[in-house]
Amino acid sequence: MQENCLLQMHHIDKTFPGVKALSGVDFCLRKGEIHALMGENGAGKSTLIKILTGVYQMDGGEIRLEGQPVVIKSPQDAGNNGISTVYQEITLCPNITVAENMFIGRDSSFFVKKKEREKRADEILTKLGIPARSTMQLGSCSLAVQQMVAIARAVDMKCKVLILDEPTSSLDDKEVNMLFDLMRDLKSKGVGIIFVTHFLEQVYEVSDRITVLRNGELVGEYLTQELPQVELVSKMIGKELEELSSLGETEETGDEEKEDFYVAKGLSSSDALAFDFNIKKGEVNGFTGLLGSGRSESVRAIFGADKVTGGNVKIKGKNVKITKPIDAMKHGIGYLAEDRKRDGIIAELSVRENIILALQVMNGMFKPISRSEAETFADEYIKVLNIKTASRETPVGSLSGGNQQKVILARWLLTHPDYLILDEPTRGIDVGTKLEIQKLVLKLAEEGVSVTFISSEVEEMLRTCSRLIVMRDRHIVGELKGKELTQTQVMKTIAGGDA
Repeated sequence: MQENCLLQMHHIDKTFPGVKALSGVDFCLRKGEIHALMGENGAGKSTLIKILTGVYQMDGGEIRLEGQPVVIKSPQDAGNNGISTVYQEITLCPNITVAENMFIGRDSSFFVKKKEREKRADEILTKLGIPARSTMQLGSCSLAVQQMVAIARAVDMKCKVLILDEPTSSLDDKEVNMLFDLMRDLKSKGVGIIFVTHFLEQVYEVSDRITVLRNGELVGEYLTQELPQVELVSKMIGKELEELSSLGETEETGDEEKEDFYVAKGLSSSDALAFDFNIKKGEVNGFTGLLGSGRSESVRAIFGADKVTGGNVKIKGKNVKITKPIDAMKHGIGYLAEDRKRDGIIAELSVRENIILALQVMNGMFKPISRSEAETFADEYIKVLNIKTASRETPVGSLSGGNQQKVILARWLLTHPDYLILDEPTRGIDVGTKLEIQKLVLKLAEEGVSVTFISSEVEEMLRTCSRLIVMRDRHIVGELKGKELTQTQVMKTIAGGDA
């Protein structure tokens, strides 16, 4: 076992049907350290955490706690071994008091007298510096304080290992600092903390070590102070700087001469900070950055999918108001959402019904599309996009991921949009279909359609976009075009400086 290792996960394997989620992964958490677990979407972070907390069973490997082998087959086993998790979504009960939340489910403590329970809770809150009282209803506290109460509950249960899974995603800067102070205090008391986050700045502010996973494999473990941000980004993405410098440079496209189709100033929503953005007629641009950087939140604000809280928008030079998706649709904007299963397809409906959905919404309920028209539309786009389906009446949920994505594309193309937003349109689909979608995007641009394209794969963005808006921690930190469009420059901008 490595020196001073509180928790060691050795050669962990996990396979799901058709997917090798983890392959021989090692992880070591030391006593009294904050250890960031990093990796892009699908890297294996969540699987590793779920094995440690007993949600999943590993196929191979060993877990040791303080040098002794442990078997974790359930979350209760994890808790009995001193392993606690605080998730991004608060899992406590907002309609009862702080004290009741801290002791609920713990039989030996919960049925003591109410005053004794509240006194014990106040002692813990004071000791940890948490700005809450035991008698407060949890729902009246800020999200940060609710997170801290969840941590206090874990600490009082004498946790040795504390897992914080995206704890800061819904917090403002002041609340993040409060949480970090608590983390540092627990670290000084010897608690080992696993910090899972997509915010690079926060990793460098609070963590001691970083472990990077990619495609279910261990990339390496590093001292935070010895790993520059740009190198962390390259390890997460999977390209070394030497490789990236040899990639070809993008030629100028003449977009400067095109007229603006959409211009936003100070646009903000319930999930996106205020930002400026424009796209020209026939331009393909994109938002890039690591997962959680604010890419999806920005385009959701443009489409009105989240509550718009401020900003001015012009389309073709005229002021417009877009506060909900139907407003955007009526102004010629289409939006393929990041999560096609949650926000895209209606799985039990047919291919035909899914394709005509957006056009029917725009027409209104009193102008139904006839069955014969719907069949004509469906047949046309099944042919144009080469959608592989038994028939137009096949439930879309039975199609492959790539063909489901094509159905959603068909839905928006049927509305003949002037501006199409594509958020992760090629995620989880085969290489051939990816190439078809990329070619379609470029063809649409040639026909005068403006396209905003988002992908976690930087190479794909470089092949498709003539301008990239770079985001980090929900802020725009740069804009790249022309000869600046290289992976090296994208990574440097995401990381916040030169290599």
